[in-house]
Amino acid sequence: MLRNADKIREVSGVDARALPDELLTATEPVVLRGLVAHWPMVRAALESEQAAIRYLLGFCRDAAVVALVGPPQIQGRFFYNEDLSGFNFRTERLRLDALLNELGRPAGATPGGSLYVGSTTLTAALPGFHEQNNVDLGPRKPLISIWLGNRSRIAAHNDLPDNLACVAAGHRRFTLFPPEQLANLYIGPLDFNPAGQPISLVDFANPDYSRYPRFAEAEKAARVAELGPGDAIFIPSMWWHHIESLDSLNVLINYWWRQSPAYMDSPISALMLAIMSVRELPPAQRAAWKNLFNHYVFDADANTPAHIPEEARRLLGTLSDDMVRDVRARLLSRLNR
Repeated sequence: MLRNADKIREVSGVDARALPDELLTATEPVVLRGLVAHWPMVRAALESEQAAIRYLLGFCRDAAVVALVGPPQIQGRFFYNEDLSGFNFRTERLRLDALLNELGRPAGATPGGSLYVGSTTLTAALPGFHEQNNVDLGPRKPLISIWLGNRSRIAAHNDLPDNLACVAAGHRRFTLFPPEQLANLYIGPLDFNPAGQPISLVDFANPDYSRYPRFAEAEKAARVAELGPGDAIFIPSMWWHHIESLDSLNVLINYWWRQSPAYMDSPISALMLAIMSVRELPPAQRAAWKNLFNHYVFDADANTPAHIPEEARRLLGTLSDDMVRDVRARLLSRLNR
């Protein structure tokens, strides 16, 4: 645990069948103690790890999952290799039932490496599980994923969607930072990372302040919570989160949804394109483009296109699926030249 981290705000007694909108649209994280304590999966996990594995095996068919497999010396920290040219783990495609049986072996029966399955679509991996273990998010249509493995440390990263993460087995420690801590977290490459999201290069278990001095400032803004079976946490969009799985069996179910139209691409694509097309311009040109981005994106309001007849505003007006599809096709044509 970081030395200066504050506790994340907690609430109890929230009904998983009627989560309030003000919680699901919040811009601050909150821990929901006991939110999914009624799940059969949680009851099995509280009985024993073996009971939890038997419960999961009851939904297994022939699904295969992508697993990260690391040697004992990484101590569950799935990360880069020494020079950031690759990673300290390998990926394997395994049958889910075989992986669960491996996790269920008695301590000492296996070599003691790290196993981690992340962001796997729940209905594909365990058909029928969702019907017995669910949170009602009203009109939202979330992507529901399962994350499981033994002890692990997942570097701080952020996600575009809002996130409701429910601990179904084991214990997890969440360390969160607000989006503005970006510069103090020393984020690694945008386009090459262990799991698709840029991550902090700081080892939270042993921070190197000589190499990452601003991390001491990030610690002052850190918020931490330890969750057990049945607890959940709401992580707002773009909050940085570092996650530690603390037991020999850990299972988490998470719900992701976006507060934006379905046609919107991930802004990370725009960021990478801007790096390639704007960052190296001469200073005066870069300043001009900064003004354009502010005018048309960050400071845009109803007055921005007000001088253009409404029916002629096109991209500057109300967007539609067809319009976005047409613009995307033209952009792809330009990029492929």
